[in-house]
Amino acid sequence: MSTANFPAATILGYPRIGPNRELKKALDAHWAGRLDAAGLQAASQALQEGTISRLTELGLSATDSSIPADFSLYDQVLDATVALGALPARFADLAGPDGSIDTEGYFTLARGDAERQPLEMTKWFDTNYHYLVPEIGPETPFAPLAHALTSLIAGHRRAGRTLRPVLVGPFTYLLLAKAEDGAPEGFDPLDRLDDVVAAYRGILAALADAGAEWIQLDEPGLVTDRGAAHTGTVERAYRSLLAADDGGTSYHGGHRPAVLVTTGYGTAGSRDTPGETLAVLAELGVDAVHADLRRGALPQAETLLRIGAFGTRFVAGIVDGRNIWRNDLDASLGTLENLAETTTAPSVATTTSLFHVPHRLDVETSLSADLADWLAFADEKATEVLTLARGLAEGSGAIRTQLDAATAARAAREHGAGVHLEAVRARTAALAPADFERGDAAARAGDQRERLSLPLLPTTTIGSFPQTTEVRTARAAARKGTLSEADYQQFLRREIARVIELQEDIGLDVLVHGEAERNDMVQYFAENLDGFAATEHGWVQSYGSRCTRPSILWGDVIRPEAITVEWTRYAQSLTARPVKGMLTGPVTILAWSFVRDDQPLAETANQVALALRGEIAELEEAGTAIIQVDEPALRELLPLRATDQDAYLDWAVSAFRLATSGVGDATQIHTHLCYSEFGEVISAIDGLDADVTSLEAARSRLEVVADLAGFGYRRGIGPGVYDIHSPRVPTEEEIAGLIDTALQGLDASRLWINPDCGLKTRGYAETEESLRHLVAAARSARSGLTAGEPAVVAGA
Repeated sequence: MSTANFPAATILGYPRIGPNRELKKALDAHWAGRLDAAGLQAASQALQEGTISRLTELGLSATDSSIPADFSLYDQVLDATVALGALPARFADLAGPDGSIDTEGYFTLARGDAERQPLEMTKWFDTNYHYLVPEIGPETPFAPLAHALTSLIAGHRRAGRTLRPVLVGPFTYLLLAKAEDGAPEGFDPLDRLDDVVAAYRGILAALADAGAEWIQLDEPGLVTDRGAAHTGTVERAYRSLLAADDGGTSYHGGHRPAVLVTTGYGTAGSRDTPGETLAVLAELGVDAVHADLRRGALPQAETLLRIGAFGTRFVAGIVDGRNIWRNDLDASLGTLENLAETTTAPSVATTTSLFHVPHRLDVETSLSADLADWLAFADEKATEVLTLARGLAEGSGAIRTQLDAATAARAAREHGAGVHLEAVRARTAALAPADFERGDAAARAGDQRERLSLPLLPTTTIGSFPQTTEVRTARAAARKGTLSEADYQQFLRREIARVIELQEDIGLDVLVHGEAERNDMVQYFAENLDGFAATEHGWVQSYGSRCTRPSILWGDVIRPEAITVEWTRYAQSLTARPVKGMLTGPVTILAWSFVRDDQPLAETANQVALALRGEIAELEEAGTAIIQVDEPALRELLPLRATDQDAYLDWAVSAFRLATSGVGDATQIHTHLCYSEFGEVISAIDGLDADVTSLEAARSRLEVVADLAGFGYRRGIGPGVYDIHSPRVPTEEEIAGLIDTALQGLDASRLWINPDCGLKTRGYAETEESLRHLVAAARSARSGLTAGEPAVVAGA
């Protein structure tokens, strides 16, 4: 075990996109050819320097491993793949002589190229962050190739800084991986754990040579059911990782960095003995172990004593890294003081990396002073960590001013205007079972066939069309007041008309208005509902250069007036083809907002659902035949432990049904889900009772079709056949192949042909070409079906 002292206060990571989205802008410029590799490197280095300076200014030390070196150009799991040289066979040509890849190869893995789809992307545990899924097979190479990380640490060391490098831990890395195409049946990426650990040993040795005193290995996989079931596997891995000599690689002079293992997002190991896995790691020689004390359980006193007996530092994740509400400093300090009675004084930390929250609160000028006083962004959370560490070391008197301010803010929030509205509470309390039920699905399908008269394999898109520079410029001008409201409305009408005309020319069967008026699929609704607030600079990373600006759901929710009706009505007036009304569902609005934590999520979801129910009623009254209520985050919020999942799915499905069950049988309800392991929630998807569901599926090459077929799914279904998260244009033949895969497992009369997701982030040239390929492939498949197939869609 290392003799290095772990700092008394730290954070597990920091937002890496930049306070003004500097990384996003640099990446987009690089991919567009406006910034060369040297310019991108300079921009990333400047951002890293700014981060270190800011954290030092807040009070963290740059010389004692308090500051994590967790910067990434795209994704931390992709970084681990590159650091291990773990390239799938289909990308083997990207490797240099030693197995490493350059920056352009790194981006090829993330974004694909003309011939290859990129690595699959899915959600990071139960968050809205997307990671790139490693593809591991029996022959996947592994080697210690963390050259970028070791160079970074060495460079800072030469500058007199000692940062703490961060890597996804070996167990979690393989837990998140998928078997490479062509792997033998039954192969599990965890079968390669010994090889991966050997590569990690090489990385630790190289980091020690570079001057790292500590390394942080993030192992959130330990808080999942699979993690709890693999305690023996984890023990074997860390025994080998930490051994001075494992029979193969020896640490130089017996020296390696001290190891911190973090376990954010839940409870590590069994819930019957919370923290037991941490005690096992301590016994093996892990130098510091971290527990999430917000979403996880506090380790038992006996377990804490065992951890301390092995000389392992306990790191208390007590400041929430995933939400933006101010910490209850009094309660947190009490917890820390109790911990100090059963173990060596714990270090104070965040529950997770802070990359889930915005950079800083003090630049937000549009939030009310009252609301701002209830909040804490990344910088404020770092300050809370430091405050609690000081209080633990010096006593509560040393931080009395901060304790009193936090208590006063919580009291003000509890009694704030709009936080509790009796009329809203009365409405949710009066809900009855009939409010969650629609008519018989078969009867609905017949009414919808008669009303819509759609062809077999109908084509559509998911909702948004590219948000061009002109669209963003006009929206910004309207916000600033330099473009009049009347002129802005006219601009939007022209944009909608252009999008409708384009879709008709491409040949799509069901159209959308393109959502030019919306900056974000959640924020747009939040800005039009009472109980929400929007930030100006509150950006967080979703994946790569993609950022979102989550709204703040702070109070009871009311819809003051119609939100989407007039735009949908106008779009429909331009065409004889059906135009979908487009809404974001209640679960996704919660998942992609920072949601109040002072009441059950089910109550908040029902409030949002009732607001949407009113909007849907007005759309139907306006003549809208198809209304899509997107729930891409349904799987995202699924608890990590199976014992908690039924309760979540019950309220989540109920909220969707509450929003959509007021319509007549002839009105077709669609929904959309993306980037999830759908096989785990197919029963819940069926329970939504939507007439048609579209799913992200192209990047995984329609793996979900087998799950749907196995379940016997009998509703309309549109597995995506065009990956919109990559700039590459799929060929007509590619799309035709995916349609053929879908037809092999699904009833053609229920199959819809659509992209994976909305087209907001794409350019018009690639979008138009891709959609033309999609329509052509659908028509070819349609004509190839036997004459006995139904002439209209049977599975609404």
